Amino acid sequence: MSSENEATGGGAGEAPPEQLALIRESVRQAKAPRAKPRTWRGAALAKERPVARVLVDKGVLHLDRFFDYAVPEELDADAQPGVRVRVRFGAGRHRVRDGRREGGGLVDGFLIERLAESDYSGPLAALAQVVSPEQVLDEELLGLARAVADRYAGSLADVLQLAVPPRSARAEKRTSPDPLPPPPVPEPGTWARYEQGEAFVAALASGGAPRAVWNALPGPQWAEELARAVAATLASERGALVVLPDGRAVARADAALTALLGEGRHAVLTADAGPEKRYAQWLAVRRGAVRAVIGTRAAMFAPVRDLGLVALWDDGDDSHSEPHAPQPHAREVLLLRAAQDRCAFLLGGWGCTVEAAQLVETGWARPLVAAREQVRAAAPLVRTVGDQDLARDEAARAARLPTLAWQAVRDGLRRGPVLVQVPRRGYVPRMACASCRTPARCRHCAGPLEGQESGSALRCGWCGREEGAWHCPECGAFRLRAQIVGARRTAEELGRAFPAVPVRTSGREHVLDTVSEAPALVVSTPGAEPVAEGGYAAALLLDGWAMLGRPDLRAGEDALRRWLAAAALVRPQGAGGTVVAVAEPTLRPVQALVRWDPVGHALRELAERTELGFPPVSRMASVAGPPEAVADFLRAAGLPGEAEVLGPVPLPVTAVGRPRRVGAPPPGEHWERALIRVPPGRGAALAGALKAAQAARLARGSDVAVWVRIDPPDIG
Repeated sequence: MSSENEATGGGAGEAPPEQLALIRESVRQAKAPRAKPRTWRGAALAKERPVARVLVDKGVLHLDRFFDYAVPEELDADAQPGVRVRVRFGAGRHRVRDGRREGGGLVDGFLIERLAESDYSGPLAALAQVVSPEQVLDEELLGLARAVADRYAGSLADVLQLAVPPRSARAEKRTSPDPLPPPPVPEPGTWARYEQGEAFVAALASGGAPRAVWNALPGPQWAEELARAVAATLASERGALVVLPDGRAVARADAALTALLGEGRHAVLTADAGPEKRYAQWLAVRRGAVRAVIGTRAAMFAPVRDLGLVALWDDGDDSHSEPHAPQPHAREVLLLRAAQDRCAFLLGGWGCTVEAAQLVETGWARPLVAAREQVRAAAPLVRTVGDQDLARDEAARAARLPTLAWQAVRDGLRRGPVLVQVPRRGYVPRMACASCRTPARCRHCAGPLEGQESGSALRCGWCGREEGAWHCPECGAFRLRAQIVGARRTAEELGRAFPAVPVRTSGREHVLDTVSEAPALVVSTPGAEPVAEGGYAAALLLDGWAMLGRPDLRAGEDALRRWLAAAALVRPQGAGGTVVAVAEPTLRPVQALVRWDPVGHALRELAERTELGFPPVSRMASVAGPPEAVADFLRAAGLPGEAEVLGPVPLPVTAVGRPRRVGAPPPGEHWERALIRVPPGRGAALAGALKAAQAARLARGSDVAVWVRIDPPDIG
């Protein structure tokens, strides 16, 4: 050091020699061997369990397995099961230096477990990075994700993308609040209106696991009843999860829980909350700070600790079906969670789906219903107007609204707001008997018969067979009719008819949450009906054929569910509440609406589907893609011996520039779809065969799209 100082000629008061010495020392230290960033070349490995098993987030079926990586000693403390990591993926065997594989691109993943040794005989690449020491994936969530992936013939990585929200570093740095002590056991409240309501709440509070299908009474009390079920579960020192169809329903449940339990007892998980807020809430649940969760389908995988109750409201709503691969339904995910965690299960709604009726019929769940006296006291008066009434009604021919509807509107506006439900535009008609309105079905597979543009013979929408000599199995008639399509200018017509009354609309572009109790006409599409303070004085359900005429197996069930949802917002009959449904009174869904009997309708639908082999009694899958690709896929797939292939049939071509529905072909492309049906108990075998066939296609590098969907909601 002194010779260097002399060479520079520095004196005692000069600083540069000392700075140069520090620089030289830094350079000497930098020349020491160091591991190459992200490859950890030359770095020592962890002394204990030096192998990390990683799920690579590639999301393709032929890579749906775990991969082993070496754990550098420097990452040993943070590389714990459940953390997010980054690894190099895609390096070949020839890219090996110092006994470690290198190369490939950096991809995200989850560390599943640490092992003492790998069952892979070749050299391992090293973990590139531990993104965060926060353990976001545990064995329970991993097992649920694997079960969902297997059921829907999807990849585990795709399911975890739905289950674990994107990371926010700022949210991870914030500490979650301390968990609150269990609340006291709540009073049954309005659960006393149901025959087994009080016993259900008591079973939850005592730590039991009751499973119920709940047919809720009309009115706004459903949110409070859900809140009391959650409070009873929390009182037993267990967690609760409630999934609702949309943000408006979540807001009502949120307000009910806050009013009953206060702040800080529950978390709200919705996709609209924003990445940071949603991740912070999710972390609070994951860390055990919050034991109750409500939210939309984004919450169905919420990692609630000591789960004691899973609940789903309105399982027939389309919003519960996830559009992203592998497209699971919230009801099926919660059923898997109830079986996996052995917790209570509650499936509620004003209507009743066929799947819910099947749960009761098989004995898996118990019915939770009110006595008929309670139903009549809570429900409004329902009146119907059929085709024959419309034909004799001069007012209906002039303005599309029958005289009975005009009278109901006039009387209702004297006492409060009136709801007018109008079907969305764009429903595709299907064919039905012109005499008795029985839907036209294929004699071979019972699929829906569709008319051809050329006016030739009918064709089945499932198996593609033509039907040239159809006749009605109910009345023997040979004439067919196309069911009504779309909605008219209802808001404009009502505005002209009642010029002194404000007309408000609620639909896709602008959805109202609430309206006041002042007289007004509220025109809404199904599912967008706002809640009126004190309830609506009356409601009109227009163009019933437009909803019943959808080319779908669930048309009647869905129409009844939407009608009940609108009618449930109307005041009880004792308070003057009236509902007028413009639909043929003899039809089964209309009769169920008049009697307010959704359970009976669902049981009859289930009996028919059992006889015909329709879902949910059977399991179905759809395979869609270009015709040659679909044919090759079906030939190569090792389907179960009991599988029945229906079709393929052409899919409607998506026009260029038009919105593309989930499952529809790309704009301008001609695709076909085949349906595969298997009997009960063979659903797992069907999903496994389709998953293996799709994985083999992708492994061969096929670039032609073939879409596989298990339990498609729109089978025709």
